[in-house]
Amino acid sequence: MPLLNKVRTAVSGGSRGDTASLPLSRLRTALTLFFALDGFLFAGWVVRIPAIKQQTGASAGDLGLALLGVSAGAVVTMTLTGRLCRRYGSHPVTVATAVLLSLSLALPPLTRSPLSLGLVLLVFGAAYGGINVAMNSAAVDLVAALRRPVMPSFHAAFSLGGMLGAGLGGLVAGSLSPTAHLLGLTVAGLLLTAAAGPVLLRHPSPAPPEALPAQASAVRAGGSRRAVLVFGVIALCTAYGEGALADWGALHLAQDLHAHPGVAAAGYSLFALTMTAGRLSGTALLERLGQTRTLVAGGLTAAAGMLLGALAPTAWAALLGFAVTGLGLANIFPVAVARAGALAGPSGVATASTLGYGGMLLGPPTIGFLADWFTLPVALTTVAALAAGAAAMGYATRNNRTSKAS
Repeated sequence: MPLLNKVRTAVSGGSRGDTASLPLSRLRTALTLFFALDGFLFAGWVVRIPAIKQQTGASAGDLGLALLGVSAGAVVTMTLTGRLCRRYGSHPVTVATAVLLSLSLALPPLTRSPLSLGLVLLVFGAAYGGINVAMNSAAVDLVAALRRPVMPSFHAAFSLGGMLGAGLGGLVAGSLSPTAHLLGLTVAGLLLTAAAGPVLLRHPSPAPPEALPAQASAVRAGGSRRAVLVFGVIALCTAYGEGALADWGALHLAQDLHAHPGVAAAGYSLFALTMTAGRLSGTALLERLGQTRTLVAGGLTAAAGMLLGALAPTAWAALLGFAVTGLGLANIFPVAVARAGALAGPSGVATASTLGYGGMLLGPPTIGFLADWFTLPVALTTVAALAAGAAAMGYATRNNRTSKAS
């Protein structure tokens, strides 16, 4: 079974009560909806980036600087969200950041300059970083209470939400303005938060990290901080590719390959579809190949796919490359987080998740700067290079005492 299954428990009695009596299935459903909402809203934003770029008159470098606002807001919030979760609980923080994310999505189409775009993206980034840390913290607790390795299913929901958001964006790109589209997504986000939020607010996290048994504590005590950082860097390398494709994939198809706006928007949708399929089958893949082989095979597959996606001479070949990239990246992030958790418990999960989401947020502005210095296709080949690096690091950890578990 995935190694995350090795560091799980349910609280059996005690002052917090028996978590078996809690409606864990309802909590899982509600949390899955928030993961899906996060992906849906983020994809709704990224497919309208070409239109926002034109609206603000930004160059590739200007857009890269503006997108850095997302990264800056997220990084600052990620450092604070853990404290907020410890003080108020991960469930209320998840709901609050979902509201902020929904509201902030309506702001980018109201801007008319790269500077104003960067400022509003600070708010969007703060909400995006906060909800990702809060959701993953809640998911770790729920996995422990369920005593099942269901973490990949939450990440699959994020990918499915991204696919649906990008698909919808492709359908309306030619008929709705960015303002109308993103305002509609704001309303949808608030409605879903109103529907699913009360479930999280009525019940605290069922299995706090502090409740892990002595056996898991012993595993954490013997874990290596250096290995945790390696798995965090693996997560960063792969999430860099996801962020890069989200923000620059559509622009590459439209600008460099002259694809129709609907076809350009479909690039991220196809990427999200194959990533979702890969994550839905992630448990079976891990049971068959083991974690190290899954990391290596996934990294090499993603590297080959992204080389095709970046350098292909036609839009349809690039779309195929995006699809292969999504399949390769699908399970690397969840496996890296799981192995970090096996070494250092919840703190390892937090470290790997923060580095990973940092890679997703730092990737887009990096691509923008490289596109100004070279070209966008050349800049996108860095995704392939980092995916290959993740494969190499995954292979280098094969002798780690947790790497043989499957």
